[in-house]
Amino acid sequence: MRFLLILSSIVFLISIIVVLVHGDRLLLGDPIKLDNDDVKYIHSARVLLNEGTLVYNSGNDPSAFIMPGLTIILSGFMAIFGEQHGGVTAFRIFQAFLQAICIFPVYYIAKYTFNHRVAIITSLLVAVYLPDYFTSGSILTESIFRFIVLVLLCVMITALHTKKTSWYIGVGLLTASAAYFKPQASLFPGIMLFLWLCYHYSFKEIVRFTLTIIAAYIVLLIPWWIRNYITFGHFILFTNSAGSPFLLGTQIRYELPPDGFFAAYPQYDPSTIFTGADQVAVAKGLDVLKYGLIHEPLKYIHHYTIGRLRALYLVPFYLHDIFSIKKNIVGNIQTIIVWGGLIGMFWACVRKTGKSLLPILLTLFYFTAIQIPFVAMSRYGYPVMTFFILFMSYMIYQVILIFTKEFTAKNNHGLPPHPRHESGV
Repeated sequence: MRFLLILSSIVFLISIIVVLVHGDRLLLGDPIKLDNDDVKYIHSARVLLNEGTLVYNSGNDPSAFIMPGLTIILSGFMAIFGEQHGGVTAFRIFQAFLQAICIFPVYYIAKYTFNHRVAIITSLLVAVYLPDYFTSGSILTESIFRFIVLVLLCVMITALHTKKTSWYIGVGLLTASAAYFKPQASLFPGIMLFLWLCYHYSFKEIVRFTLTIIAAYIVLLIPWWIRNYITFGHFILFTNSAGSPFLLGTQIRYELPPDGFFAAYPQYDPSTIFTGADQVAVAKGLDVLKYGLIHEPLKYIHHYTIGRLRALYLVPFYLHDIFSIKKNIVGNIQTIIVWGGLIGMFWACVRKTGKSLLPILLTLFYFTAIQIPFVAMSRYGYPVMTFFILFMSYMIYQVILIFTKEFTAKNNHGLPPHPRHESGV
């Protein structure tokens, strides 16, 4: 515990230095033009604070384009520390704190999955993972979302072994909390079904705990549903922008659909094919995907498999140099982490028996699979990069064990055996 406190304190200190040194240079957009998500969140928080209206891509009109989690928290800091630099800086320091205390759930998950030594290695590597410092200084959902996912996984593991209703209520509440930032987390507790079966839960227990999770989840999301119904006159589950990521996910290398698409679908215009949201965007995306799979199947299959994985994980979520460390250097480190993690994952599956691997394997599978239909980028893969680091730590631990055993065997080779004491003393 002392080691974790010291390490998390160091991470917090470094992260605060990053926030104070880089400040608004970490912004991706122009606060005047509102041309990127971070500056749109800042604008949204200011309008919410002053007008009581949640807006996003809608001027000062109400919007359901985003989930409200980040806007609400950011507006809270603005209410206390001011709408300009004070509130934004305080929010960044809050994210730096979350980054620092992430060390604790990371250690717990790694120790549960493997052992104390692997957990120590994982904690150290997570502490020096540069994209974390960029993320804690940015005004985006990724930092808070990663923290919630790590804590949620810890609570799921605890609930699995204790079978206490209170822990399953925690699973539902944390899942809803995550959904307030990224709705794709909503089905994450579905992995519990596989864990329940592996741990021989009875059918009655499965039904009871499933209903417990769903009830807690619904309770926390009810205010959002009520707000949307009152504001727009109809039920909106999460947002009305889900179609846009799906449509953009059909675009390959920022190119137009294959030759002949617009002849087959004359209702679409090349200049607007990749614009729109909700049902219109979904219809466009399905048409592009259907045409692409028929006429260029290998290209589209590659795009939705290898291409997706590359975009999610091999590119670091590091959009601004921290302490003059260039993106290409961080990109090379990212490649080492991903491949090292894959090797460690394979190694663990071959060597390690038992069920403790299941939670992180299922977590990685879920957050990868849920992203496949939609546009993929490093920002969306970032929250689960911790698990690649965990598996790479296991690989490092195994390599150290091999070299240690060889060194010990070499030193002991040829030495006389220890004398035996017949007296028994």
